[in-house]
Parts: sequence; C-alpha cells; structure tokens
Amino acid sequence: MAQPDSKKIFFENLSGAGKAIAVLTSGGDAQGMNAAVRAVVRMGLYVGAKVYFIHEGYQGMVDGEENIREATWESVSSMLQVGGTVIGSARCKEFRTHEGRLKAAYNLVQRGITNLCVIGGDGSLTGANLFREEWSGLLGELVDQGLIEADAVQKYSALHIVGMVGSIDNDFCGTDMTIGTDSALHRIIEVVDAIMTTAQSHQRTFVLEVMGRHCGYLALVSALACGADWVLIPEMPPEDGWEEKMCEKLSATRSRGTRLNIIIVAEGAIDRHGKSITSSLVKDLVVKCLGFDTRVTILGHVQRGGTPSAFDRILASRMGVEAVLALLETTANTPACVVSLYGNQSVRLPLMECVQMTQEVQKAMDEKRFEEAVKLRGRSFENNLKTYKLLAHRKPETELPTSNFNVAVLNVGAPAAGMNAAVRSAVRVGISEGHKMFAVSDGFEGFYKGQIKEIKWADVGGWTGQGGSLLGTKRTLPAKHVEKIAEQMRKHNINALLVIGGFEALLSLLELLTARGKYDEFCVPMVMVPATVSNNVPGSDLSIGADTALNAITTTCDRIKQSASGTKRRVFIIETMGGYCGYLASVGGLAAGADAAYIYEEPFDIRDLQANVEHLTEKMKTSIQRGLVLRNENSNDNYTTDFIYQLYTEEGKGVFDCRKNVLGHMQQGGAPSPFDRNFGTKISAKAMQWISKKLVETFRHGRVFANTEDSCCLLGMRRRALVFQPVVQLKEETDFVHRIPKEQWWLKLRPLMKILAKYKTSYDVSDSGQLEHVVCNRPRDLDASVAM
Repeated sequence: MAQPDSKKIFFENLSGAGKAIAVLTSGGDAQGMNAAVRAVVRMGLYVGAKVYFIHEGYQGMVDGEENIREATWESVSSMLQVGGTVIGSARCKEFRTHEGRLKAAYNLVQRGITNLCVIGGDGSLTGANLFREEWSGLLGELVDQGLIEADAVQKYSALHIVGMVGSIDNDFCGTDMTIGTDSALHRIIEVVDAIMTTAQSHQRTFVLEVMGRHCGYLALVSALACGADWVLIPEMPPEDGWEEKMCEKLSATRSRGTRLNIIIVAEGAIDRHGKSITSSLVKDLVVKCLGFDTRVTILGHVQRGGTPSAFDRILASRMGVEAVLALLETTANTPACVVSLYGNQSVRLPLMECVQMTQEVQKAMDEKRFEEAVKLRGRSFENNLKTYKLLAHRKPETELPTSNFNVAVLNVGAPAAGMNAAVRSAVRVGISEGHKMFAVSDGFEGFYKGQIKEIKWADVGGWTGQGGSLLGTKRTLPAKHVEKIAEQMRKHNINALLVIGGFEALLSLLELLTARGKYDEFCVPMVMVPATVSNNVPGSDLSIGADTALNAITTTCDRIKQSASGTKRRVFIIETMGGYCGYLASVGGLAAGADAAYIYEEPFDIRDLQANVEHLTEKMKTSIQRGLVLRNENSNDNYTTDFIYQLYTEEGKGVFDCRKNVLGHMQQGGAPSPFDRNFGTKISAKAMQWISKKLVETFRHGRVFANTEDSCCLLGMRRRALVFQPVVQLKEETDFVHRIPKEQWWLKLRPLMKILAKYKTSYDVSDSGQLEHVVCNRPRDLDASVAM
C-alpha cells in the first residue's frame, strides 16, 4: 500500500498504555450510537488502552458490578449496522444526587478508569462535567470512608471527559449534525414519500407530526427535503393570522393542479403566544376552512428506530476515533470537551460552552425572542429556514423584481440523485429574483438541438424526491457544437448558465470559457454545481448524489453480510462504481465495516493482496464469521474483481469460502437521500444568488458582458465553507487523464477503516480537531454547510 508521508503520526507516539477508557450511552437512544461505541472500543484497544463498557448509562455506573465490563475487539463485531445502543441507555435519578455520584466514582476507581467517553444529549454531558468537577472531592470522601487507599487520590487525581452528541433532534449547539439526526430524517422521508402516493390518489391533505419538543430541525429539514406546503416549528412560531395564510397557500397550490398537500408539524410547535399547535388542531383547521379530506400521521418512535444511515455511521466512527485521540492528549487542566462536526471537519469544543449556548436557545424561546433563537441555533439552521421560505412560498407577481434576465439550467453527465432537487431550487430562486428561467433537455446535446423551453414555478412541484434527471442528461461536450449552441443562446437571449453535473460539466465550462474568444454569447456568468455519484469533481469535497450512492452500497453490503449468517465463514468481494475515484469504495467501506478497500489512488500489488488475505484468514480463525472487501471498478487493470475473488477463494481454502457482487447502476438509482435533497437545494439556491449578483455587476450599455475568469465558476464545498472557484484555476488541481482531483480529502479516512479492521497502520493527526470556542467567528459562507 502507499507509504505514509512525514506528516503522519505513528501510533507508537499516541500510546494509551496504562490508561483505562470507559464508554457509555445515556439519555435517549439514537441510530449510530453503536458505530461510535465500536470506534471508541477499537481505537482504544488499538493504542493499548483498556476499554470498558458501562451498560445502562449512568445507572450502570452507579450500580457497578456486571454493568461495567471490559470490552474486547470481538465484543463490538456486527454492531455497526444495528440501530439504538446495544450497551443500553437509561435515565438515572440517583446520579443526580451526590450519593449516587460517590458510588459511581468508587466503581470507576476500583477499575482504574479515569477517562470517560459519554455519548448522549446536553443533560448527559452536563452531568458528566459536574462529575468531573467533583471528582477530587469524591475521592477524598471515599478515602475518609475507608473505601479506597489514600494513594489512589494521587494515582487517579483527574477525571477526563470527552462527549459525543447522540440525539435525533440535532438540538445541540456547536455541531452541524448530531449522531442519529440523518437516520431520523431517512425514516421521516421514507414515510413522506410513501404518504405522497396515497395522498395523490385521493387528493388528500396530510398533517405529519415529527419529533422535536424544543427543536424544529427535523420538521424544517424534512419540509425542505419533501417540498412541504407548510411547516410549524418552535423556534419560529407563525405570525398571528397564520391560519388564514396557511389555508390560502393550500388552496392556491390545489388551484394550480396539485392533488395533495403536506403539512409538517414539530411536536413542540407553538404560536406567538406560547400556545401549543398540535397536528389535530391543524387538521381540524384545514377541514373547517377548506373542506379538504385531511389525515394525521404521528411518526413517533419510528424516527428513533431502524438501521443507521451511511452518514451517521461515518460521522459516529470519525467522532469515536477523535474522542479517543482527545482523551490521549488531555491533561489535568484540559476542560471537558465535545467532539463536533463543523462543515466537513471534526473539531473539539469546550463542553460547557456548547451546553450554555444550547440553554441560551431555550431561554430566547421562553422569552419570545424568536429571531434570536433561530440565530443561536447556528447558520445552518438559519439558512435552512431562509431557503424553505424562499422555495415554498411564492410571492405575488406584483411583488417580484423585474430583472429581464433569462437564465438557462441544464444537467450534464451521468444522472445523480438530487439533481432534480437542485433544478427545482434554481428555478424557484431564479423566479423569486425576477428572472425568466429556461430548462434545457438532454444537456448540451439538447442545447444545440434547440430543446429549450421556459420553466415555471409550478412545473418543478414535486421534483425534490424524484431520482435521476427529469430534464434529461447526456455526456455530450459542447466543443463540437459551439456555433449551434451560441446560436441558441442568441435566439433565446440567454444571459446566464447554471450547469448541474459531474466531471463532464467541468470540462464543458472549460470549453465554453475557451469559446468566449470567438463567441460573445458565452460572455455571460456561468456556474457549475457538482452532481455525480463518483464524487470526483475537483474544487468540492462533496457532490450531489454521492450520499445516496453510499447509502445504496451500505444497505446492500448489510444484506449481503446478513445472507451469510448461520453459514460457514464467508468473504464477500464487492465492486463499486466511481471510475478512477475511490470515494465510494473507501467511504462505503468505512460505513459498511469492510476489511479492505482497493482503489486506484492507493496503489497495491500482489504482496498487499496476500497480506490482506492472511490478515482476514487470521481473523476468521479467531473471531469473525463474515468478511467484506470492496474494490473500485478501475482500481487496477490487472487485479480485477474476478482475480481478487479467485485469489481469496484459493488462499482461503479450508478457512472461508468466497462470493462476489458487482453493484453496478443500482448505485445511481433510487430516490435521493435527505442529505442529497437538502445539499442540492441549498447549493443550487446559492449558485442562483451568485448568478443574480453577477448579472447586475456585468450589465453594461443594455447587455450582459462577462469575460473575466471569476465569471465562470464552480461552487464547491471546501472543508468548512461553500466556495466559488474560477474553473480555470481548478486545472492545476485536476488529473484530467483519470478524471479525479490531484488531492482528495477522504483519503485521510482510509486509515480509520484499516484501524477499525485491526490493521497496523499510521494515522494523520495533523487535521485532528484542536480545542476551539463556540463563540469564535465562523466563515460567512458556512451558512450553507455540508451538514444539512
């Protein structure tokens, strides 16, 4: 395998020898908690620490005995795909008392545990911090009572706490996403998509109640993801008279030919006077005012259940490893911290700063400072709300600005789930900005053939949840047809282009940029939004469609592994898509718990293959019953999927047998995941706002003329922010032969997969989260962060 560079730190320098780490889950359960527990256990064992499970949360810590057990590598096998928490969670009144915490301290000291990894909500983390502050005093009391020796006070002088937030509500300030939120959104959207078909059949209105007593994140984001007609959340109660406005909106939607209405209500929704707005109240209102056939569906604990999504597994695995690193680096003076996701990066934040900020939100809501409550939730929440209002509520024609600009939108390259959500967003934002929007069918092939027509607000209704590309998409590049395309641009007076697609979209913009020298028609603002399952577009860490493909891979791998349960030991060889880009194989491997993932970016030879087979053989003899190996379709010309299958079959004789699967185009199909719907919606809205700004800047002497580099850009996610980058500047970052970026952030996740599969490897900690502060200034562009 590729050799580690000098920046990578070997684990000899990150020794946990002599340390004892305990992991517990507390409060409400959330999908992905098991992935976090697995990562903490395996990373802790990897660095030489003793790791303990504390069963049943703080109750188990207080009760001790069999509730605190030493963990082994095998004890966390086959739990990655399991929802809930296998080590149990319970709310503990006794831990809230001093006597309860004294018992807990005694039980930890008896086992030499001074490092705690707590997975839970703000209440659980606050309790952990209080425990840490009282620790030395508790040990003193235990000495006075003769329960521990005096030297134990010195030996176990400090308790170190690292928290991970497990909560489906995403109600914790300081992190873009909490463990479990994405999976809960999957459950909600699955229900909404199913309800939409029956609602359409009977022309019904459905009122859906989702969880969120104090936080409207699930309601807001699911409304954004399904294009709901109305949403009610506790942070931003509707203005007085909302009942009439809502009914007018529902009536107007029906009058445009729509056969259904969806209203989403957070369980904690209130009006401006603090009065509860229930789903039954909303139903009665619709029936009374409009006479629509209306039904209520309360999702309840369905949202907590089920298999964790790929996003939650990866998030939890990254956080679990980061939590162990934080515990290894902590000192007696290090404050308790929480491991968070910020943009696309792991960060560490002081636990109590996050808790206090979270409490400030509730205080602002209690005092009816609702605008402030929304801001305190963070830029991501605030941007979700703005985007929803922009897309769901159409302004009257008289209130729309008149720009007299024509903007064309098209899909280029292979279809990707989420493309339609991006088109819908672009069309509606464009109309809101006063532009006339044009849809181009079948990419640049349709462009030069004149397949261009105006697209209206209602035309994109219901597009958010549709897979594939409703506009049609082709891989045709524009270079051979620039003259005809320029003619169509002139004919339809196109003043700007929004291109949604993969690597072909980037090549297309570069060709149109070159054609500016000959055709003034291309001297208009042009922007590309990356959309490809391969996630191989330079200038962006993520592409629309990649999350849906990852979920398809993860779900399939779960089923394939389950097919071997109860049989003899078996290894599965799975081939993924991606061209030369190993993103799907690597990140899919991390989410599915793979033992190896072969990719082009990390060259391998027969010795590596042999080492992998031997490693897997050894594991099969001692513990696991099933093995999983992923291979990117173009990882190596000679070591094909068939070759690797035959090699593993031959070398594993007598220990395991082998099966192979080529996943193929199922990775491109299906309804888009909640992540891709929202990422596509928000990134496309931002792209249209950029176009509007550029049109104003470049309009001179009665025409638009834009010929500078910065008028032809790609909008991409870079670490912590969305960034517009001139496509010409991305040339140097691109390997055009293999159609991949020269540097790819996700390669740093590969060691995690290897560590969690029990390989000896090195891990780059140069990007590990350093302790930051919640109140520090965030980049302006983070308002459309990668986390929904």
